[in-house]
Amino acid sequence: MRTAGSTAKNPARKSPVTALLTALVTLLGLIALGGLAPAQAATAPVPAAATGLHISDGRLLEGNGNDFVMRGVNHAHTWYPSETQSLADIKATGANTVRVVLSDGYRWSKNSPQDVAAVIAQCKANRLICVLEVHDTTGYGEDSAAGTLDHAADYWISLKDVLAGQEDYVVINIGNEPWGNTDPAGWTAPTTAAVQKLRAAGFAHTIMVDAPNWGQDWENVMRDNAQAVHDADPTGNLIFSIHMYSVYNTAQKVTDYLNAFADAGLPLVIGEFGGPADQYGDPDEDTMMATAEQLGLGYIAWSWSGNTDPILDLTIGFDPTRLSSWGERIFHGADGIAQTSREATVYGGAAEDDTEAPTAPGAPTASAVTATSATLSWAAATDNVAVTGYDVVRVSGGTESNVASTTTNSLAVNGLSPDTAYTFAVYARDAAGNRSVRSATVGVTTESGGTTPGVGCSVGYRVVGEWPGGFQGEITIHNTGTTAIDGWTLGFSFANGQTVTNMWGGTPAQTGGSVSVAPASYTSTIAADGSVTVGFTGAQSGTNTAPTAFTLSGATCTAA
Repeated sequence: MRTAGSTAKNPARKSPVTALLTALVTLLGLIALGGLAPAQAATAPVPAAATGLHISDGRLLEGNGNDFVMRGVNHAHTWYPSETQSLADIKATGANTVRVVLSDGYRWSKNSPQDVAAVIAQCKANRLICVLEVHDTTGYGEDSAAGTLDHAADYWISLKDVLAGQEDYVVINIGNEPWGNTDPAGWTAPTTAAVQKLRAAGFAHTIMVDAPNWGQDWENVMRDNAQAVHDADPTGNLIFSIHMYSVYNTAQKVTDYLNAFADAGLPLVIGEFGGPADQYGDPDEDTMMATAEQLGLGYIAWSWSGNTDPILDLTIGFDPTRLSSWGERIFHGADGIAQTSREATVYGGAAEDDTEAPTAPGAPTASAVTATSATLSWAAATDNVAVTGYDVVRVSGGTESNVASTTTNSLAVNGLSPDTAYTFAVYARDAAGNRSVRSATVGVTTESGGTTPGVGCSVGYRVVGEWPGGFQGEITIHNTGTTAIDGWTLGFSFANGQTVTNMWGGTPAQTGGSVSVAPASYTSTIAADGSVTVGFTGAQSGTNTAPTAFTLSGATCTAA
């Protein structure tokens, strides 16, 4: 993720040849002084065999040999150091991993050893695997403010006392997106050198390396050189990280890249990815998540909160009770964190040999039934290790369809149709993925007609970005009333022939310039004094006047 910030002077950057000659001169001097015997000089120090998280046969394993598949989110700690509650909130979503943004002091304020030690302690207290990354390297070679991987490696070495003994809990991501689009082939040598520098310093941790092309590797430099970089690590304890944004806007692009690593037996994680569209395209997050689950690859969504452009915020204002549509997708959607995450066994999560399924949850009961929603609750299931989540399904005859997943024993189901009968049931899951038998069912009949929001609404509309022939917009609907809005239809009109081409958080219908938007299940309810956000991409022919008049379920809203 690229983030603007202050710059600092870059110390002289050694080329691999210069570094080699310097090391050779130093070594020969030591031999002449009797400081090293020739036999000692010929062998570089190699860390001991990995005892914590490590790579074996292209898989990330824990120290006990169990597979560990990352399911987590990124957190911008270095820019928001006071948001320490976020790690507990991230854990509460069911995530098993957090990737923490740090700075080595080159571009932003350096995170001190004491601060990094506190982050690791918070990760462990919240039973999360901690991926630590230096963000200052972002876009090196194209962004003049970016630092080098060599500088980042020196920072990690300065933290050696803090990181020692944390191999079960910490992965070192040397540098974020450490090369831009200028000569990305230049990525290979400094990446290899940085890995070897850490190994020579005695680090046995799993090391993660990001791709060039701002992390997206659209020229396949990392893919084509991954084997050579992997082989240059004397421990073999190396995992590659691809960042997937709008470059990966088709299923074919996603599956081709992920399968290339799987077929080569090389370890890979999706270290960052987004779902909302930008001016370059619309990432295919559904295929990313589904393929990662199919191949057993980790993924870490960008990001918890605090983006300059909040379209990629999973939570609004670091508030875990206010998930964005992107957050709902990541945490509660198909192949999402609540459905697929398993806690690391180092924290007591279930081992792979746990074959005992949880007991069935209690029969669900329905409350707060409206025309478009209902709240389901059930008695918790039990398990020999721990229940980690529940899957709510709709039952229709002999078939089932997934509704949502949750880590608690209640769920608000939204987006229902008025005056309609539904049947729901629940399954429980444990950390090993064992699923209980289905609970008893509950029948729910929604009320006839939705609630009327009256005049208690305001709507904010903004253009996030524009490009020739297209643009990205965002609509925020605020309930200014004192009661929740359950179900709504938003209406507005474009004045210049604009058309909606894709939307998230709602379903559009358009006739001429008039647009009608129905909510997604996760935006259907708007709490009193709460808001939901709908994003979209559109087509335009040069003039792009913003609409100023909005209705919600037929009632006029004020423009925010």
